[in-house]
Amino acid sequence: MRRVLFVDDEPRVLQGLQRMLRPLRDEWEMTFIESGQAALDHMTEHHVDVIVSDMRMPGMDGAQLLTAVTKQHPNVVRIVLSGQADKEAVLRTLGPSHQYLSKPCDADTLKTTISRACALQDLLHSERLSFVASLKNLPSVPKLYQEIVKELRSQEPSVPHVTRLVQQDMAMTAKVLQVVNSAYFGLRRQVTSAAMAVNFLGLENVRSIVLFANAFSQVDLGASKGALDRIWGHSMSVGRLAQDIAKQEGQTKQIVDDALTAGLLHDCGKLVLLANLGQELVEATRRAKDEDRALHEVETEMLGASHAEVGAYLLGIWGLPGQIVEAVAFHHTPLDIAPRGISLLGMVHVANGLVLEDQGTEAEERRSGIDLEFLSQSDLQTRIEAWRGLSVQAKKG
Repeated sequence: MRRVLFVDDEPRVLQGLQRMLRPLRDEWEMTFIESGQAALDHMTEHHVDVIVSDMRMPGMDGAQLLTAVTKQHPNVVRIVLSGQADKEAVLRTLGPSHQYLSKPCDADTLKTTISRACALQDLLHSERLSFVASLKNLPSVPKLYQEIVKELRSQEPSVPHVTRLVQQDMAMTAKVLQVVNSAYFGLRRQVTSAAMAVNFLGLENVRSIVLFANAFSQVDLGASKGALDRIWGHSMSVGRLAQDIAKQEGQTKQIVDDALTAGLLHDCGKLVLLANLGQELVEATRRAKDEDRALHEVETEMLGASHAEVGAYLLGIWGLPGQIVEAVAFHHTPLDIAPRGISLLGMVHVANGLVLEDQGTEAEERRSGIDLEFLSQSDLQTRIEAWRGLSVQAKKG
């Protein structure tokens, strides 16, 4: 049974939550506490899977509480549930919280958000990877980060230029999608493209996120910088090819946008491992090569999960759209879901395999390529040559 802790200084709010969530008492063990310090004291004695906190509380506010939880209990999923509409206060939650929900929040939304977070926790069983939930951001490509900072500090920053920079970077794309899909902006549908996210947020909010909220970061990877460049280059190629496949197959603009985003983000778990477990990633890569095995299989043996699951977990608890998270989670193992016909997961899986073929990468990476059984079961085997042609065209272009 999952354990969920609700923190709010208003007793009536907690009583309302208790009444609203009473039907879930057989699924969740719920505790309701009126202050941040009392919540921390409770967590020293009791295991908690998810904490849901108000923002404006006396003594210790929500941002301070969740910052402390991040340090003391990094594997706990942290959600803000607040009626506070102040932008500066919301931006303070970007680091310590995973998701932001607005009051009043209906039971279905709250249940869906918490249940999804709990389900995502099942992706990472290893204590070795418990740090992932504490991550505030992914490492940006240094040259892109420096360029966007320079542009946003200029007297008349260009929206198209800022958009292009965000679209090229996994970290920036993931963060703007996390922010724009929070309940603070009250959008009727989820946003899946970086371009649309920048458009909705506006330059002033993007500037606040980049310059003041420290939502993007540069990580000194030292000798691993070359690995970062390879991951970035590969991901850009996969995103563009997945987008081309979606266009060729006559998919809607929404799915075309999803394909670009999912392809760009599919290896974001490698960024997590590179920045935090660089030596382990190097060792996993060496073993995969020596043993002629797929890298994601060796990662699972060594760490308890692959880069695909690490990336999906982080994007999921950040609240990114489910179809994007699914494509990231299963881009090496599509038969774990086995959708029929053309799907976002299938397009990203094939694009990844084709780019690996074209890039002439090491054997352990090529073994992470296209699953022919998946193509057969999904009735896609007749499309692969046409998609390979797109890959060839992209390489020439």
